[in-house]
Amino acid sequence: MIKIGLISDTHNYLHPKIFNFFKNCDEIWHAGDIGNIDITEDLKIFKPLRAVYGNMDDFDVRHEYPQHQIFQCEDVKVFMTHIGGYPNNYYKPAKDIILKEKPDLFICGHSHILKIIYDKKYNLLHINPGAAGKTGYHKKITFVRFCIDKKEIKDLEIMEIDRK
Repeated sequence: MIKIGLISDTHNYLHPKIFNFFKNCDEIWHAGDIGNIDITEDLKIFKPLRAVYGNMDDFDVRHEYPQHQIFQCEDVKVFMTHIGGYPNNYYKPAKDIILKEKPDLFICGHSHILKIIYDKKYNLLHINPGAAGKTGYHKKITFVRFCIDKKEIKDLEIMEIDRK
């Protein structure tokens, strides 16, 4: 079983509660709009990190991290990108990859809106952890943790903090 901490849209800011909320996680996954490379360095010191770059990320982040990641975690095939949409409204490039790769778990960011939806049409769980940073129109800072145990995605928890 692997415990995952999931964030997106930090935009150069790591809320201090991230570190406590993710303290028992095995890995952190970042779904883009990191900000600058120092954010990933701080996260990598804390836990192993998987990340993708977002549309607001600079050259250093884009040089270090890919636009898409497709990987196995336990027995779950994961597709992570920044701009992805959501069930019945996927961004076309992401939908093309979903159709080709047939992931069990699709993770994206970009919208700053926390969404967790099971997509029956493509037989996958979609997770957008919302925005963990201070930049944007969102009223709540959000991040997510969950476990992957063989083929099962479970124990999903959300941290929600007022953005003031």
